[in-house]
Order: sequence, then C-alpha cells, then structure tokens
Amino acid sequence: MTTRIIIEADGGSRGNPGPSSYGALVRDADTGMVIAQRGETIGIATNNVAEYTGLIAGLEMAREYAPDATDVEVRMDSKLVIEQMAGRWKIKHESMKPLAVEAQRLLPASVTWTWVPREQNAAADALANAALDDEAGGGSGKVGAPGHHTTAAAASTTPSAQLGWRGGVHGEPTTIILLRHGITQSTERKLFCGSGGADPGLTQTGVEQAQRAAGWLKRLGGVDAIVSSPMQRTRETAAVVANELGLDVELEAGLAEASFGEWDGFTFAEIMERWPTELSEWLGSTAVAPPGGEPFDEVYERVTAAADRLLETYAGKTIVAVSHVTPIKMMVRRTLDAPMQVIYKIELSPASITTIQWYSDDTSSLRNFNVVPD
Repeated sequence: MTTRIIIEADGGSRGNPGPSSYGALVRDADTGMVIAQRGETIGIATNNVAEYTGLIAGLEMAREYAPDATDVEVRMDSKLVIEQMAGRWKIKHESMKPLAVEAQRLLPASVTWTWVPREQNAAADALANAALDDEAGGGSGKVGAPGHHTTAAAASTTPSAQLGWRGGVHGEPTTIILLRHGITQSTERKLFCGSGGADPGLTQTGVEQAQRAAGWLKRLGGVDAIVSSPMQRTRETAAVVANELGLDVELEAGLAEASFGEWDGFTFAEIMERWPTELSEWLGSTAVAPPGGEPFDEVYERVTAAADRLLETYAGKTIVAVSHVTPIKMMVRRTLDAPMQVIYKIELSPASITTIQWYSDDTSSLRNFNVVPD
C-alpha cells in the first residue's frame, strides 16, 4: 500500500496562447518509483491553463492509482498555481477559476504545496513536450500507456516486479537503474569534464553521496548486476554500490561522458569568452562538436549501442548502470522518443537515480527521474 506520494505536474504553451500540453506523474515518496504518468495535448491554450490542467491530471491519477495515500505533496514549477491552490494568492482570471474549482474537488484531505525550480520538474516537463512533439509528428498527442497512463504495479518496490500494464503481455522487463556519479572537484567548480581530459575522482562529499545511493539501492533490492563507465568518478561510485550490494562491477565504455575536447577543464563563462563562435554553433546544433570533441548526435548513437548491449546481456534482469549527465539524458531522450533538444531542458543532480524499463518489443518506460537519496 502506498501511503506517501508526490504529484509532479507541468504544462506549457508554444505561443502563449498556442498549441499546449501538460505532463503529470505520481510517484511513491519513499522509493521514488513512478506509479503512473501521462502527457497530453489540449489544443490552443495559455501556459497557466496548461499548468492547471496538468495538476488536475495528476490529482486524477492519484485518486485512481494511490487511493489510500494519506500524505500527498504536489510539486510544480508554476508559482502561480502553487500559491493560488495554497490559498495565498487570489484567482483573478476567469479562465482559471473553473480549473481551480475542479482541482479543489479532487484534493485529498491533506496536501502540501511545493514550488520547485524548473530543472527539478524535468520529468513532467518532458512528458508535456513529448505529447506536443507526438502530435506535431502526426500522432495522437498522448503519451503513456493505453488510457494515456504509464503505470507501475503498486504491490512491490522491486524493479523486476513492477511490470505495469505491459506485465504478462511482453514478458519480464529489463530494468536499468541509471546512477550518476557523485561530486568531484570539477563538479564543484562547474567545469566541463568529459571523457577526453582530466579524470578526477570523488571528493569526500561525493563518496558520501555514493553511500546514500548504495543504501537506497540495497533497500530497493532485486539488483542483479552493476556496470559502470570506465572513468574514475563512475568506477569509484560503482565500487561503493558494489560493496553494499555484494556484486562485482563490469565496465561499459559506451557509458562514458561526452568528450568536450579543448573545452575540458573550463567553465561555461570561460568557454563563452575564449570560443564564442564555436560555443554558439555547438549550442545551435547537436551535430556540431566542441573543438576536438564529440557532437551530441554521436554520443546518442554510442549510448544507444551501449544500451542495446546491456539489454541483450542482462535481458529480464535489473542492473545498476553508473554513468554521467550526458549518457543518462540520452537514454531518457530515447525512452520518451523526444527530439534531441530535450537534453537541454533536463538536469541531473550528482548521485541521482533514474530508472528505465525495457520490454522485448523495444518499448520502454521512464519509471523515475533524478531521485536523490536522503
């Protein structure tokens, strides 16, 4: 029984007003596992209407998939919706009043309203963007499982047992728990740190982060194997997890960070000053590489090949893959079938956990995103 849940919701309009969509998900507050998620287009609307619609969708899924929840937290990056629903701001626009009334009707007895920065609401944002992109590509504008939901079985917190709506149809999924490495000195200094330059190890804080992640994974249970990028910071993170779980670590070169070439070891501001033209071109196209580095398009192909190898080697099992920001973003992008530009809209915290399940028909499901163990 899930008693503590988090609702994450987002909405947006390309034009304000313009083509709009929302994304919403419900996750178990204790494990971080996603219970249900949905993204859908809503026609021409404003950002605020889309945000409210996302909230309503999240509340509906909470009622359907976690009816026994007694501790509910709603997280959104819309200050307006959070403050209005918390009763601290008045609702002035007529178009939002009926939406607020519907949201109030769906509320459980006790709700905590939390505003979060946009980068901490990336999973809901990605669902909303995926829905708009799907419609633009001739699809239905709805992402998720039949009924527009992707669900996880609530009976178990073991990844291999969370078959969701596909269970029994496409067989046992392969679960890849993506763990970003802990903090290094380069992380603290906000330096570009790819696979072609310096290879720093974890700081003491990074080791402690890895230990918390290892404890979270041990409580989760059901992990069959650990694989790691060959870089020092990921190998050190993987070693902490391996010690806690009693498993060996296998290396997978395809999980290494992107190569940033000449930019390695510099901050963004320093790169902007020294390579303004090259930086502008790099930001404008994922086919462009940093000087002496690797374009994101090639990173995507490399990471996709690595994921395919893992799926073949560990079919039907649950593995922890210790990697870096860019490869993890690429796997999320693949799962959501989103345009490459989505990698610029999602952020990952050090030692955070993102879980993806793959099925035998090559469909996949994002089960959680950027979970930072306490």
